[in-house]
Amino acid sequence: MSRSVCVCTSCPASIMSDIYESAANSLGLFSSPCLTKVELRLTCKGISDRDALSKPDPCIVLNMQSHGQWMEVDRTEVIRSCVNPTYSKVFTLDFYFEEVQRLRFELYDINSSHNGLKEADFLGSVECTLGQIISQRKLSKALVRPGGTVGKVIITITAEELTGNDDYIELSFSARKLDDKDFFSKSDPFLEIYRLNDDATLQLVYRTETVMNNLNPVWKTFKVSLNSLCSGDHERKLQCTVWDWDSNGKHDYIGEFEATFKEMRGAIDGRQVQWPCINPKYKVKKKNYKNSGIVILNQCKIIKMHSFLDYIMGGCQIQFTVAIDFTASNGDPRNSCSLHYIHPYQPNEYLKALVAVGEICQDYDSDKMFPAFGFGARIPPDYKVSHDFAVNFNEDNPECAGIQGVVEAYQACLPKLQLYGPTNIAPIIQKVANSASQEVHTKEAMQYFILLILTDGVITDMADTREAIVQASHLPMSVIIVGVGNADFSDMQMLDGDDGILRSPKGEPVLRDIVQFVPFRNFKHASPAALAKSVLAEVPNQVVDYYNSKGIKPKVPSEYQSSRPFGP
Repeated sequence: MSRSVCVCTSCPASIMSDIYESAANSLGLFSSPCLTKVELRLTCKGISDRDALSKPDPCIVLNMQSHGQWMEVDRTEVIRSCVNPTYSKVFTLDFYFEEVQRLRFELYDINSSHNGLKEADFLGSVECTLGQIISQRKLSKALVRPGGTVGKVIITITAEELTGNDDYIELSFSARKLDDKDFFSKSDPFLEIYRLNDDATLQLVYRTETVMNNLNPVWKTFKVSLNSLCSGDHERKLQCTVWDWDSNGKHDYIGEFEATFKEMRGAIDGRQVQWPCINPKYKVKKKNYKNSGIVILNQCKIIKMHSFLDYIMGGCQIQFTVAIDFTASNGDPRNSCSLHYIHPYQPNEYLKALVAVGEICQDYDSDKMFPAFGFGARIPPDYKVSHDFAVNFNEDNPECAGIQGVVEAYQACLPKLQLYGPTNIAPIIQKVANSASQEVHTKEAMQYFILLILTDGVITDMADTREAIVQASHLPMSVIIVGVGNADFSDMQMLDGDDGILRSPKGEPVLRDIVQFVPFRNFKHASPAALAKSVLAEVPNQVVDYYNSKGIKPKVPSEYQSSRPFGP
């Protein structure tokens, strides 16, 4: 990628090519060679009780350092009333040999009535690198408490490389006639699946949710990697245990059974596979004991996982759309203090962010035509406020030729607008979602939409925006929001959801995580490539997650015949 984009009114392209050289040569962000994928599993020992009356409800949040900033990657489930938790949640990370990938595991005691971190007690953290975990396979470290003292809590992180077979398995379990362990109600059963390792130790693979007051539970369908379930060995023994959940953490044992993935595969064609759930003590003590219930596998699906490059090489195009904030809080563009001020030699933050991200995306779009919209301004001819107007003022064709075309349209429109407000972004999300919804009907991996929103302030239509994002999470699209200027963007973190899951005002959760928010000031003195890498790092996984969840396979490159020639 040798082109440069000129974003100033009077500067030679050579100056700009220096400024954007690092964006233009960003080491092929989407295709940087991930050495391997790694699964991390966590256990904790020795968490002290909150007080005499209650045990802790621990949760671990994984953060990764990116350009000096700690960013949340994922978090475990909350395990109620437990001082020595073993987490079912598996963290899957890309391992890059050539990078130092710094990780921080933060331990929280969650308020029992609220799953978020706002009211949680921060108990401390452990820091290490991914390389350290991988080289040791199992790393145990003492928790560093707030204030810097070393505590008694030990966090153990186990790493397993995903080699060769990265297929996933979808399993649906139920049970019938389980033993009743409660006096005043029926049992509250949950199922745990353990893998028997080569060294005869047991590794927790998955723990289902608890189904309350039910001896015939139907557990939610879940997905695990084949590697995680049985290390790719279809004959490996799996120990499956059914428990009756108790709020004090002392769960009652109902029974267990042994299985293999080879047996589970019997449910692939819709047939049920059944195992008697046995309590060995009852078997010895009770004369006519048959079992403590029957556990049923209703469905087993093998899901072939494809990579981002599989989809791109199969002809999937990244459709890149830009939305720019033209609200009055940006300041008068004629004033040098304005965030929209066009400096003769130095691009403003809007242009820097636009070019850094756009330069990457345009390589994955064959026609290099990008729709560009504005919001929050009064526009000619009647100067009514609009939240989704074409920056080139051509509503029938808002597309600009290349990132250079977006830059020129932006500069040309500024003198014609009246900056106004409020900061509403739901309309532009819905506009791109309408285009993405057309793609859904094709049932092919041909177009994935990325909306880049550049804004200087906290959005005013948060409820509508949350609703729009939840609906968009069902579509082939991702939303990147870059906060420009020095406003307090803390409310924007809400778009990631306080409990890790963004919900609509009605409580509907996002189907998948599609929003990335980054304040530009964190990258003010970094290269454009650093900003691009931070905001786009999640996109390949989001593309893959969407198409894999829909069961849409990439086209084989030989099948794909583009009707449009690739641009320069």
